[in-house]
Amino acid sequence: MEHGAYTDRLMEFGLTRQEATLYYCLLDEGKCSGYEAAKLTGISRSNAYGGLASLADKGGARMMEEGHTRKYVAVDVEEFCSNRIRKLQETEEWLRRNAPERRTAEEGYITIEGEHNIVDKVKHLLSTARERAYVVCACEQLPLFEKELEALAASGRKTVLLTDREFPLAGEQVKVYPDMQGGNQIGVIVDSRSALTGELGPDSTNTCLYSGQRNFVELYKRALANEIELLKYRKGEK
Repeated sequence: MEHGAYTDRLMEFGLTRQEATLYYCLLDEGKCSGYEAAKLTGISRSNAYGGLASLADKGGARMMEEGHTRKYVAVDVEEFCSNRIRKLQETEEWLRRNAPERRTAEEGYITIEGEHNIVDKVKHLLSTARERAYVVCACEQLPLFEKELEALAASGRKTVLLTDREFPLAGEQVKVYPDMQGGNQIGVIVDSRSALTGELGPDSTNTCLYSGQRNFVELYKRALANEIELLKYRKGEK
């Protein structure tokens, strides 16, 4: 795995790029002084010492004395990640308890832009489905949501996939229609209460429209029903 990809992932756990680089260095070397870390990473000596100290404050490293030299060792990856996740969960609980009372307002139509934002929204929708979910997506994009789809299937909630190829998803309540034509099309309906539709892919605008408006959800649901009927007709099921 590339060093850059690993440090990018570490940054998702609240480390700066400099701290992530030093953490990777400690994992790779076992232990380092600030001077050694500076030589190995190309970070200036003063920044290396400061970065190691801040990394230790964030729980990514521990200090040890070796003679007259202060060195650092990396905290195990599993332990570091678990501690950060637990801290985030505690923070989430605090934010929920202390959030200002939300004003009641009818949700309108929301534009979601960017691949990461769309993927996060789809994952959230699927994870909150109580009864059923309809998903329109190219097969090559479905692995992005595989964990959420497997959870739906395992719980017995109805899951309908409209995709362009066969996709393995076990469950009595799972229906897969592998003949969809649509390229970068992405769409989700959850429990007839919210819907998202738009494009997701390397050659698309990565823009979606989302709403909990009943007329929007029903309109999109009817469109998908028509698409399913057409696919059944093509396969000779009607």
